[in-house]
Amino acid sequence: MQYTVCCVPVSPLRAEPSHKSEMVTQHLFGEKSVVIETAIDNWAKIILKYDGYQGWCQLSHLAEIDEEHYTNIDKDLTAGWVNEVDYNGHRMFVPLGSSLSAFKNGKAFWRKNSVQFKGEIWNPDEIKITNKIIKQVAYKFLNTSYLWGGKSVFGIDCSGFAQMTYKFLNVKLPRDAWQQAEQGTVINFLQEAHCGDLAFFDNDAGNIVHVGILLNDHEIIHSSGKVRIDKIDTQGILNFDTKQRTHQLRIIKRYF
Repeated sequence: MQYTVCCVPVSPLRAEPSHKSEMVTQHLFGEKSVVIETAIDNWAKIILKYDGYQGWCQLSHLAEIDEEHYTNIDKDLTAGWVNEVDYNGHRMFVPLGSSLSAFKNGKAFWRKNSVQFKGEIWNPDEIKITNKIIKQVAYKFLNTSYLWGGKSVFGIDCSGFAQMTYKFLNVKLPRDAWQQAEQGTVINFLQEAHCGDLAFFDNDAGNIVHVGILLNDHEIIHSSGKVRIDKIDTQGILNFDTKQRTHQLRIIKRYF
């Protein structure tokens, strides 16, 4: 078994071993994975430890780690929008929410690779979830451009935004909106919604196609074109700028 971490700021994971293939998700710096298959031109198919998502990335985006480091539970995340790390003596800038896997006293050794980080650390275990904390995290992504398969401040999709925000709150969500909608407790009325509840939206076929984080019973923050705050009512989302209805409300779920 080949245990690895992402050793670049953001690695795209693709549906097939080709740069032309669809990006299905991303692998952020320090996130753990297991290589399950390799292909020509230095492609590796990996399974992400955090959510079990699979995809193809370049082998050069991965650094091997020991099994002990892979199995250890590491929750510390980089807290800055952009964070400087020292990777084998060279500066690297990694995004908000990068994982500090196998770090001790600001240092990690991923086999032959030396990593140092002296920046601000966010430990989800030490967080008490409040409306203020939820907004503090979610607002860090404001105006980030929408990117299919993205989950960083450099580009993010709707379910990636929900998953990453919840990761800071120490609440584990699966990757896709339809998977997230299968968890949590149903909230029957929008008027009963709390800050942090997730609202899900469907298409004409009844499939869940969008998710956002409720700020209260009339505002939602979500990734649509960019991460933005819009109005919401019992029918769905109303774009604050255009006043047009953009998404049809299906269900509201609570996770904490």
